[in-house]
Amino acid sequence: MAELSPLRRRMIEDMTIRNLSPATQRSYVHAVANFSRHFGRSPDPLGLEDVRAFQVHLVSTGISWPALNQTVCALRFFYGVTLGHAEIPERIVYARLPRTLPVVLSADEVVRFLEAVSSLKTRTALTTAYAAGLRASETVGLKVGDIDSERGVIRVEHGKGGKD
Repeated sequence: MAELSPLRRRMIEDMTIRNLSPATQRSYVHAVANFSRHFGRSPDPLGLEDVRAFQVHLVSTGISWPALNQTVCALRFFYGVTLGHAEIPERIVYARLPRTLPVVLSADEVVRFLEAVSSLKTRTALTTAYAAGLRASETVGLKVGDIDSERGVIRVEHGKGGKD
C-alpha cells in the first residue's frame, strides 16, 4: 500500500478527531484527491479561484447537485480545518438545488398500494415505515420490543448518522 502524504494523514486525523463517519472520510478524501488531480499538484497551494474553477468544471461534467455539494463540504473542511484558512471556507459556495414539490400520494392511493402487497409481513413493514416516516434501514432494524403501543412511539436504534 502506498505511503500516505503528511497532508492526507493530517486531514484523516482531523476528520477522525471530529468523529466523521468512515464513509464521510472516504468521500472527503476522494473529493480533495480529485481536486488535486484536476490541477495536477498538491491542493495546499491552490486557492479560492482554483476551487471556483473546479466547481465550474464539475458543473460542466453534469455532476449531480448533491455530489457537487459533497465536494464543496470536503473542500470547506480541507481549507478550514486541515489548512486552517478560516476565511476561505465561508467563500466556497454551495449549489442550490431547485426546490420542487414532492409527489404526495392521496390517502386512497396509499391504501390501494398497501392492499396490493400480498405478504402480510411486507405490508406491515411498509405501513409502519410510511406511517412513522422511517427509512428502509430503520424499518428493517425494528424489533417487536421497539414498538410501544401504549405510548404510541417507536424506538429507532442506529438511525441516520448512528443516532437513536
